[in-house]
Amino acid sequence: MRSKLPNSSRSQTATWSRRDWLSRTGCGFGMLGLLGALADEGLLSTSRGEELGARALNPLAEVAPHFPARAKRVIWLFINGGPSQVDTWDYKPELERWDGKSIRDFDPSFSDETGFFKNAVGNLMKSPFEFERRGECGKPVSSIFKHLGEHVDKMSFIHSGYTESNNHSPALFAMNTGFARMGFPCVGSWTTYGLGSESRDLPAFVVMSDPKGRGLPKGHAANWSAGFLPGVFQGTHLKPSGDPIDNLNPSADVSEATQRGQLDLIGALNRQHLEQRPGEEELAARIESFELAYRMQSTAPEAMDIEQEPQHMLDRYGVGNEACDHFARQCLLARRMVERGVRFVQIYSGGMENQRSWDGHNDIQGNHAQFAGETDQPVAALLGDLEERGLLDETLVIWCGEFGRLPIAQISAQPGRDHNPHCFSAWLAGGGVKGGFSYGESDEIGYKAAVNRVHLNDFHATILHLLGLNHERLTYRYNGREFRLTDVGGQVIRDLLA
Repeated sequence: MRSKLPNSSRSQTATWSRRDWLSRTGCGFGMLGLLGALADEGLLSTSRGEELGARALNPLAEVAPHFPARAKRVIWLFINGGPSQVDTWDYKPELERWDGKSIRDFDPSFSDETGFFKNAVGNLMKSPFEFERRGECGKPVSSIFKHLGEHVDKMSFIHSGYTESNNHSPALFAMNTGFARMGFPCVGSWTTYGLGSESRDLPAFVVMSDPKGRGLPKGHAANWSAGFLPGVFQGTHLKPSGDPIDNLNPSADVSEATQRGQLDLIGALNRQHLEQRPGEEELAARIESFELAYRMQSTAPEAMDIEQEPQHMLDRYGVGNEACDHFARQCLLARRMVERGVRFVQIYSGGMENQRSWDGHNDIQGNHAQFAGETDQPVAALLGDLEERGLLDETLVIWCGEFGRLPIAQISAQPGRDHNPHCFSAWLAGGGVKGGFSYGESDEIGYKAAVNRVHLNDFHATILHLLGLNHERLTYRYNGREFRLTDVGGQVIRDLLA
């Protein structure tokens, strides 16, 4: 028995041994039994079967969600370093009354180990920023968000988030992957694994980092890793300087026909190998990565060329404004990406740590004013632009860091704030969430999440739900165990849903 090996220029033959024939037909009989069992349980429809078949050939093939989705795609603005909730979105007038007093007067259980610098614990400190009620909802907003304050009626705020780690690297891993250690798939990878890609010519998951020489976030690429999922689901990092993607332009000495012929031959050989080893997902991912890279050579340069935008749009985002030009370009590129079918975009504001990010251990006033100045106008423009283009309803925008900060002063010449895993604030906009709404409360000084506490598992479960994915059903078997983004916890925050 012989099978034909497809090739653009010729056909080759591959001989099946008797053992090959028995192996293949035996697997086929087993698959027929499985399909019958799934059909009996009502778990397999014709369309779902077609989707699974397409996924076997192309791991990034678009797959229907578990139930009707409120959002189709995500832009996550990762506020790297840990923004202070009491200086941004969680107004605490009582903190003014407690200003200068010991936090142990408020909470005798406070431990010096709560933050990171236990030898620099000062007294409670009010916010150095004024707050003003904004929007029809009357949300109190810090004065550092002049532009974003205009969009609070689009936002759902969470004021009772909490995590377990007070250290950047594990906290970043936890916020991105649900686990405080590296090696697990991040939210973007789970999303693209669950839904595939709307675009055949661009990556499904794109990541942008700080372009001002301040470094990558702690943990680097592990924050956008696919972990044990096939590598095709990992984030594509756009380099902050030089060519955003290596080898995007074909070699001058290789013609398009030659390159296409090489890919056809490689693809044919890989597909033959895959046919002999059904279910080898890493190989299917490798085949698709070759094809995607080829298609990107003609599509990605146009998508990334923000200079095609009219001048009024560049001005709106802040392109050319020295304070925010870099983030303006990234936000505008994010809009162009989701407009072209990219499923998940993540943008990191800030670099490695301390004054190179929102990690305001020293001079919280100068630190947060600087980074808000870099992001305020671009993010506000992004929200308004998405809404005007009819994209906001189907795009979930997230503003969140890895943890919050303590309401006490960290002792230094210009006082800052230390890490606080017990409470953080975040907001979501578009994509099926209520506008002008706040969920949960911290205590009266913003130290701990107090009412309707939101764990990372709950946060992730809600994001997946908005995308039409049941967090308990989105699983992947690895090392003999079924894994999921939310591990063994997580409740959807249904009060946030529009």
